[in-house]
Amino acid sequence: MTVSFEQSKIVVDLINTTYDMWKKGWDESNGGNISIILNEDNIDMLPSDKNSNFNEFNDIPENLIGKYILITASGSQFRTIKSRISTGIVEDIGVIRIKREGYDVVWGFENNHKPTSELYMHLLSHSTRLAQDNNHRVVVHNHANNATAFSHTVEPNDSAYTLPLWKILTESIVVFPDGVGVLPWELPGTLNIGLKTAEKLKRCRIVVWTFHGILATGKNFQDCFGLIETVDKAAELYMLTNNIRKFEGLTVDNIKEVCDTLGVNPREEIFL
Repeated sequence: MTVSFEQSKIVVDLINTTYDMWKKGWDESNGGNISIILNEDNIDMLPSDKNSNFNEFNDIPENLIGKYILITASGSQFRTIKSRISTGIVEDIGVIRIKREGYDVVWGFENNHKPTSELYMHLLSHSTRLAQDNNHRVVVHNHANNATAFSHTVEPNDSAYTLPLWKILTESIVVFPDGVGVLPWELPGTLNIGLKTAEKLKRCRIVVWTFHGILATGKNFQDCFGLIETVDKAAELYMLTNNIRKFEGLTVDNIKEVCDTLGVNPREEIFL
């Protein structure tokens, strides 16, 4: 039996992830966006009769030209994407093929819908992480509650944000040993936030946008979900215990002992 692209595992995994993030309270209204670079098996399932051209961008990263990317639409609501797709409404997600001067829509985005307003940020983030890791495929942005709230309590830099999370939860150093990149507040949907996010991603896989949300990159949806979930839990534990804590938590020596035992390489500048 032939399976349509909208019934494919990659689409099912994406819409399940969007719904799971909404259930966590991370994607209110139309907050958040998600994308994945397709592999050859995914591309072979795409229909060949749709090809809408958009020349919206200059300076497309060279390592993305020719890539096919499945991405959520501008204004899509993660609460309803799953149910809408199941009834044949394919407006909230789509596949684009990246060209030197823009992109073609090759599937989805029906009724003139378009990719997320953070598209250029996704492209720059994918490009940067591909340069670091050939297995990279996914970018996820949402408004994880505790990770965002924690950005209101510390200085907007990588060390001030990351080290308390490494200390409060032993698992943290194992899950995100490269730390959390932190941007001071930036206007969303702009070239500037895309460029600054991509710069942070040269050193780590997670970026927090102060007073806004969080972004994770990885090899699949669950990889990214787990990164955000761990940061969010550690931030929650830190804030829950902030006024009652009698102990510092792990010391720097404790953290390094965990790293030595488990073969983890932490980003040393976080300790400074």
